[in-house]
Order: sequence, then C-alpha cells, then structure tokens
Amino acid sequence: MQAMMSEHRLQLALEVGQALPVHTFWRVHDGVVRATGWSHRADVYTLGIWGPGDIVIPDLLSQKPMELRALSGVMVHEWVPQPDEWQAFSSTHSQQMGVLLELTRIRPAEARLFHLLIWLSERFGCQSEQGRSLPLEAMNLTHRQLAEMASVSRVTVTKALGHFRQQGWLQRIGGQELLTHDGIALQQRFS
Repeated sequence: MQAMMSEHRLQLALEVGQALPVHTFWRVHDGVVRATGWSHRADVYTLGIWGPGDIVIPDLLSQKPMELRALSGVMVHEWVPQPDEWQAFSSTHSQQMGVLLELTRIRPAEARLFHLLIWLSERFGCQSEQGRSLPLEAMNLTHRQLAEMASVSRVTVTKALGHFRQQGWLQRIGGQELLTHDGIALQQRFS
C-alpha cells in the first residue's frame, strides 16, 4: 500500500486484497472496492461493491464488523462527503443491498449466479452489439468471491460458468467476457 498526502487528504494506492481503513470516507478513482461482513458462523457476504467515481461511506454500512478490500488494484482518496452525497450513498447502497438480498432468494443456484453476473455487467460493464461486457478479470473476481456473493459453492460457480459458455450465454470476445443478448434474455426465464 502506498500512502500520499495531497492537499491534506490521504490518497492510497492498494494492491489486490489489501484492506482500506473503515474509519475514513473514500472516493474511488480506479479499481474496485468490496465491503464484506460475516455471520456468527463465519459465512462471508457482500455488503457492497464500488468502482471509479463512487463514494464509500463506511459509517453508513450497518454491518459491524465489516471490512473494505481492494478487489483489483485500487486508487482512492479521503473524501469529505456533502450532505447530498450522504443521501445518495445511502440510497444507492440500499439498492445494492436489495439486489444482493434478492439474489439469495433465487433458485436454483445456477440462476442465482446468472442474475449476479447480469447485475455486475449492468453495474460495471458496457453495452455492445454482441451483448454486455462482464469485467470479471478487470474486477479481479475469483470463483471463490463469486461464490461468496451468490451464496453458492466455488464448484457450483465453476460448473455453472462452463455451462453458460457451452450454451453461448457467456462468451469470450476480444479478450473479455461478454453476456450475450441470448443470455441476458434468458434472465426472463430464470426469473
């Protein structure tokens, strides 16, 4: 982790897996940050994911204990949120938590994972003629992390991703993962 002071604000350059202090408010400049909590049985679950331009206000994350970690290489700087930013963060975080909670209710597990992939592509991907990009590599999301986020096993993630590729719903085009239009339309079938 590299720390610098710029205009009296702390800036951090974090490597994959490094923790961000939870006592500070952050603006993400580059990379992806994930907040996690854990149950009394030590089950890890995702509280939120933020990318470039997003503000992270740990005080508004209701789960304690919790931690913030860099999913990818991350550049953040300390931020003093304005009142409207507090409200915007609270609103978007509530929406994220709603999506993540709703995911846990989807059956079967393969459908749950597919909905998670669609949500990640909507949040962090780009639309193209072939479908919507799914920046799993750029976000540095491992099968284990996807499993934690979807509340499934890592083996289920590996098998399901293979099945999605075999069906043509998930393709590798130009060095990146892409959810095809057929795959996205399939969301209706899983719903």
